[in-house]
Amino acid sequence: MDKVHKTDLKLISLKNANKTEVKILNFGAALFSLKMFAASGKKVNVIVAPRSPEDFLTARYKSHNKCFGASIGRYAGRISGGNFSLDGEEYTLYQTEGVHLHGGDNGFQYKLWEVEEETEGSDPSVTLSYFSRDGEEGYPGNLKVSVTYTLSEEDELKILYTAETDKKTVVNLTNHTYFNLNGEGSVSDHFLCINADKILEVDEKQLPTGNLVNLRENYKNFEDNKLIGNRLLDDTFVLNSDDQEVSARLFAPLTGIKLEMRTNQRAVVAYAPEELPMDLEYQTRISPEYPSLCLEGQNFPDAPNFRNFPSSVLEPGEKYQNHLSFKFSVKR
Repeated sequence: MDKVHKTDLKLISLKNANKTEVKILNFGAALFSLKMFAASGKKVNVIVAPRSPEDFLTARYKSHNKCFGASIGRYAGRISGGNFSLDGEEYTLYQTEGVHLHGGDNGFQYKLWEVEEETEGSDPSVTLSYFSRDGEEGYPGNLKVSVTYTLSEEDELKILYTAETDKKTVVNLTNHTYFNLNGEGSVSDHFLCINADKILEVDEKQLPTGNLVNLRENYKNFEDNKLIGNRLLDDTFVLNSDDQEVSARLFAPLTGIKLEMRTNQRAVVAYAPEELPMDLEYQTRISPEYPSLCLEGQNFPDAPNFRNFPSSVLEPGEKYQNHLSFKFSVKR
């Protein structure tokens, strides 16, 4: 992890007329917290994350590599063998036991991003940027990356990632926020719906085999609203939706809070870990079992190594864009 001092940390607040408040941390361009009113009138934080910004700088945080709320890059997810080829040239990436994960040992989630612009008033926003040099973590090309977080007056959090390169490269950015719409405890009582009838088949290292699994009779089929329960999820769902349709829905009966996710990407990774590190302090009281769910809009993992997967190649003169939207509402 790059040397970052706690005095370098900035926490930017976005507030709307509903008194919904989002906080963004410049380290990892991370979504730090999102507080809104539940049906009971109580304000809850629907994000699971470490207690303080300084916690993100610790060796303990780095060792767990859970990427709380962070912007992931250059490549979200796994790349097999820690390598890929472009135009006949092989690129070797940082890898552990044959797997390159979330951009490498010091991916974008461990970088200090620059705060470029802040807006207040209606639909407040903040834009952060990071410059990834040619060869960083083994990737080719100087890559200019930015993310804009916008909080609408309708409680919609919009996240826009963009990237441009001066050399042919691969890019797959996403946001790695852990949601719990109860504001505490477990997500086992949440209902989940994902607009997908296939997931990627993976091997014992969670690497794609190149095949798709039809979810028709699979217990991970969430096409219809289904209780998450004690269901370990770490799967790439191949979306049937575009950015004008809802990609996924999450609902917590306890608080009445509903989340609708949209993305222009081809997949959403649903990650419901059985547990989170209990040696970290959190902003909220979490359950020791199934405390959260990530919904990561992105391209397929290991796409650089599969011709039948959507391309992740970015050429000079092109602009990469990942549109993510999380629309919150309350059923009273």
